[in-house]
Amino acid sequence: MNIAFCYESVLPARGGCETYIADLARRLLADRHEVHLYACRWDEQALPAGIHYHQIPTSWAPRFLKPWRFGKRCLEAISQGNHDATIGFDKTWGQDVLYPQGGLHVASAEHNLRKHYNPLVRRLAGVIKWFDAAHWSYSLLERKQYFGQHAPLIVVNSFMVRDHFLRHYHTPPGQIHVVRSSIDPQRFPEQDRLKCRLHCREQYGIAAHEVVGLFAAMNYHLKGLEPLLYATQRLLQRPEFAGVTPAFRLLVVGKPEARAYERLANRLGIRDFVRFVGYCPEMRNAYFASDFLAHPTFYDPCSLVVLEALACGLPIITTRFNGASELMHAASPQQEGYVLSDPHDHHELGWCLAQMLDPARRHAFALAARRTAMQWTFEQHYRQLLGVLSEAAQRKQAA
Repeated sequence: MNIAFCYESVLPARGGCETYIADLARRLLADRHEVHLYACRWDEQALPAGIHYHQIPTSWAPRFLKPWRFGKRCLEAISQGNHDATIGFDKTWGQDVLYPQGGLHVASAEHNLRKHYNPLVRRLAGVIKWFDAAHWSYSLLERKQYFGQHAPLIVVNSFMVRDHFLRHYHTPPGQIHVVRSSIDPQRFPEQDRLKCRLHCREQYGIAAHEVVGLFAAMNYHLKGLEPLLYATQRLLQRPEFAGVTPAFRLLVVGKPEARAYERLANRLGIRDFVRFVGYCPEMRNAYFASDFLAHPTFYDPCSLVVLEALACGLPIITTRFNGASELMHAASPQQEGYVLSDPHDHHELGWCLAQMLDPARRHAFALAARRTAMQWTFEQHYRQLLGVLSEAAQRKQAA
């Protein structure tokens, strides 16, 4: 098939959807499909050879108008090509398949308010959001995406996102395909794991015997760093640690700017237990240096960091607001970790951290994590998505 991708910026080093596009393009090219990329910018060195690139011109525009400008220019450019199927990954419209990896904007905005612990602050944030031009712009654009003249096939990566479509837009179920996210496990070769672990810990000043909980994100507020810091304080205050300092460190990786959270750690008296290291160019090292992942997010359609951690055999702490939690077996003896109902429950989150200090429990969780990662492979994901693209090509041909 001749397949076109639409995404404004494809720089795989930034992770997320951009890494996924590189993995998907590589697999399609291996099957001798023709892949075209319509984008404003890309890193050709980080993308597989054989992609046909189409430059979408860019110019300055207010944030709330930029997606409209890119979407319009992208649609015009694609119409000049003779593609069997086109797929858009974000705020574009008119493609045969839409795969909103970031979920629905209307649902994301709703969940974003939950990150505020104080109900009054939450209410005030809702009022401010009501006056936000970008919020209204993206909401209107989303309706254009899914209520256009030709309804696209929709790919979502969790039942949580599917339910958001059903609740907010009453989308016909037959229009939605749930295709679980997955990663290419070849990005995490195990042969030098111990070497990477020791080197990374030495670099960050972490002793070999310490238990490391990894927090990895760019949006610290939405992904739950604040409640995680409070939970770390609760951990240190637990009765079993009275007069004893637990060998625990929280490793915070992602956004370089973290001064507000460093001040919070100081205020909570836990600064010596937290390492803020900023951007990590090789995430494999951070996973291998850690003993479990703590991701108490307020919203994630299907967190890539959880999938990567499972592939690396790390136990998981996350929340029910993460579509990736649907892959976990938190209520069974074969559990990979814990799924929280409320990220703001510092007591429960602190309890989960304490459980992760038990080496036998961590070992059992790690074995379960590896089993789960093996059950859902990138090849399975690819085959399901290829089926959706084939359906879209048949619909287009029939029309």
